Amino acid sequence: MGVETLQSHKVHDGRLSYCRHDSAATGTPMRFSIFVPPGEGPHPVLIWLSGLTCTEDNFTTKAGAYGAAAKAGVAIVAPDTSPRGEGVADDPAYDLGQGAGFYVDATEPPWAAHFRMESYVTGDLLQALAEFPVDLARCGIFGHSMGGHGALTLALRQPELFRSVSAFAPICSPTRCEWGRKAFAAYLGADEDGWLQHDAARLIEAGAARGRFDEILVDQGLADGFLADQLKPELLEEACRATGQGLTLNRREGYDHSYFFIASFIGEHIAWHAARL
Repeated sequence: MGVETLQSHKVHDGRLSYCRHDSAATGTPMRFSIFVPPGEGPHPVLIWLSGLTCTEDNFTTKAGAYGAAAKAGVAIVAPDTSPRGEGVADDPAYDLGQGAGFYVDATEPPWAAHFRMESYVTGDLLQALAEFPVDLARCGIFGHSMGGHGALTLALRQPELFRSVSAFAPICSPTRCEWGRKAFAAYLGADEDGWLQHDAARLIEAGAARGRFDEILVDQGLADGFLADQLKPELLEEACRATGQGLTLNRREGYDHSYFFIASFIGEHIAWHAARL
């Protein structure tokens, strides 16, 4: 699987590249950014999953992560949030279609043809990283909002791929919020029992996390306008408490849903992952 480098920049003595490759999972070209820290490698690697409306560029330009990543000796990969391009289904709403893949493999038309983001992230993207000096045996995953949902559920569903998982303001129980119910109905169909396999709180309630991760790290801003209706971290907290799953849930007074929040604590997340990788 060939990877084309579109741009490359030196940053914090490492190398940031914007890349494109063909994905068998989505049937489209896909883009991602990758920061490789200074040094020989192979380096441990973190996969960052972004939220609604984002591309591979939002985290790259806004999170301010690469100084901390260089210090920790960790590579960071940020893929796009959905397939895109001519012939790819879309919706006028910001929370469905292109830019809103929700990190599931769609089973319903017109989405099933291309919207296979779980298979992309856990398959084609990781395979593409073989061209870089990273150690996939030391791989963690983290994300924000829709991407926080993706990080939690992909880690719980395929723990053999990831040693550590954290999230900023994740959609903790998409089967119990408007964003998730709308997306799951479109992508996965009307059978709500099938939705439960893509809901972090429900997966933990069902025992999916048992013995897999010593701890999950979540940061949530208390001034986040989506906190009560869409994110619902208390449901994740209740599930972890009921099953004995380790969880650190930092409630950050005054912080909102923006990348200013992420930039304030991204260094702590990178150091937390580095200690586990």
